[in-house]
Formats: sequence, C-alpha cells, structure tokens
Amino acid sequence: MTAGPVPVEIRDEMIRLGQFLQVAGIVDGGSDAKALLAGGEVTVNGEPEVRRGRQLRPGDEVAVGGTLLVVASSA
Repeated sequence: MTAGPVPVEIRDEMIRLGQFLQVAGIVDGGSDAKALLAGGEVTVNGEPEVRRGRQLRPGDEVAVGGTLLVVASSA
C-alpha cells in the first residue's frame, strides 16, 4: 500500500467505478476496467467489487493493486 490514500477529484456528486478508474489513470478504457474488476483486484470501502457501474461518492475508498484512492469532491 502507498503511504496514504491518494485523493482523486470528481466534478459531480457521484461517479461510476469504471469511470473513476479511468479518471485515476488506473485503466485506459471501459474494457480494461471490466477485466480488472473481473479479476477481483478492486475493493471499495474494504469490500471486493466487480460491478463497473457501482456508484461512488466523495469519501469512498478504492484499493487497486496496493494503491489506495479516495474519491474527493472538486467543489
């Protein structure tokens, strides 16, 4: 894991997990996100997640391959 959560700012009050992974630079596109999620490599708030459409809100934590990201509001 990294030293602390890395904030990733979103413009709206909600973002879907697949989009979040793209914004964070973890994947290049939706098909990459689908494959990553299918592999069981992603957790949301400590729980394994496989749904690309999972809605995230500011404060949610997403862990991917040793990196902890936190959804942050740009407002």
